[in-house]
Amino acid sequence: MESSFKGKTGLRRVWNAFHYSLDGLGAAWRHEDAFRQEALLTLLLIPLALWLGESAVERALMIGSVLLVLIVELMNSAVEAAVDRISLEHHPLSKRAKDVGSAAVMIALINVAAVWGLVLLG
Repeated sequence: MESSFKGKTGLRRVWNAFHYSLDGLGAAWRHEDAFRQEALLTLLLIPLALWLGESAVERALMIGSVLLVLIVELMNSAVEAAVDRISLEHHPLSKRAKDVGSAAVMIALINVAAVWGLVLLG
């Protein structure tokens, strides 16, 4: 069965997608401690990147690396919610899915450290 929203096209689809995205950000803010922490860190790091970056490319790399953490955290939260929706029972595949999502966030955070380190110290 396909969603009844699949038939929407044009500006209506874009408008609906925008509101679904806002709903997703709101849900992540309300229910995900890690997302709140990373979002607050983003609010600190973006102005810092604008100040410390010496070129547009450096600023873009620094900001992009920080925004990537939020993107990956949102995807990780989506995986966790979907797994929990299916079952709260402990299962090796559920653990694997959640652990892989967590690993993706960790790699995104390492990427921030690497990009910022190379820009600021390189």
